[in-house]
Amino acid sequence: MKTALKNKAKAISRVPQNREDAVFAVGRIGSLRRELAALKAVADEKIRVAGETLETASADLATELAEHERGVQTWCEANRVSLTNDGKVKFHDFGTGRINWRMRPPKVSIRGVEAALEACKTLGLKKLFVRTKEELNKDAMLADPDKARLIVGVSISSEGEDFVIEPLELETSRAKA
Repeated sequence: MKTALKNKAKAISRVPQNREDAVFAVGRIGSLRRELAALKAVADEKIRVAGETLETASADLATELAEHERGVQTWCEANRVSLTNDGKVKFHDFGTGRINWRMRPPKVSIRGVEAALEACKTLGLKKLFVRTKEELNKDAMLADPDKARLIVGVSISSEGEDFVIEPLELETSRAKA
C-alpha cells in the first residue's frame, strides 16, 4: 500500500533581507518582465512570419483541394440515386475514400423575441413555449449587504487580497524604437 504524498511548500529562495534588497528586487522584477516581453515579441514575430510562409506555400494546394471537393460533390449529387442504392443508404465507399450525406440537427432561430413572446401568449402557447426564470439579484444584495446577510444561505465576502508589484517603467531610447 502506497503512503500518501505530503505537499510541502517550496522554499522561497529570493527573499529580501532589508529595504535595499527589496528595492533591488522590485527593479529586477521590472527588468525581467521587460526581457520576457521582448522575448515574447521576438517569438510572436517568428510565428507571424511562419504563418505568412505557410499561407503563401499552401494557397495553391488549398485552391486545388477546394476544386476537387466541389467537383466530387457535384458528381455525387448528380449520381446520388445509384450511389445510395435508391436512397437506402446515406453513404458510398469508393475504395479510396467514403462520402456521406448527413442531416444537420434542427435548430430554432428567433427574430423579434418580443413579438414571438406576444404571439405565443395570444395563441395560448405560453405554457408550451415560454419559460419563466426566477433568480436572485446579486447586484441588489451587494448594494444592501446588511439585509442580504439576514437570508439563510447568503453570505457576502471579499474575493481576498492581491499583492501587486508595479516596477517603475522608465522611458529609454530602446523602448521608443
